[in-house]
Amino acid sequence: MKPHQSTQTMKPATAAKKLGVYLQATPAEFQEGVVSRAELNALQADPPAWLQELRRNGPHPRPVVAAKLGVSISGLARGGITEPLTTEEIDALKAENPEWLQKERATQAEVRREAARIRERNAERREQSR
Repeated sequence: MKPHQSTQTMKPATAAKKLGVYLQATPAEFQEGVVSRAELNALQADPPAWLQELRRNGPHPRPVVAAKLGVSISGLARGGITEPLTTEEIDALKAENPEWLQKERATQAEVRREAARIRERNAERREQSR
């Protein structure tokens, strides 16, 4: 006999993270309930108006802000950005292009170059060992 399969659920904070939205900006019913895996899949497949609006205009959580600015989350903190930002605020920061943002983008580009170099080196070593 098979044991009964329980429905997998997650806390609203986890679901918001998976959806890429700031939890405090979501509707109260989303924040107060639990989200099943099926509900999360449905939200991702056919996002309701509130989710589309949050993804489009924010406020965005730090990982999304960092990605939109092309910096790391640590770089945001070093730049003094600790709160969620709206798309408008992110666009204004990009237009202003302060010195800290230029520096953090350069750092992030260097990190990516180094990661690519290491991947290449490891691929060459794998080829040589065959």
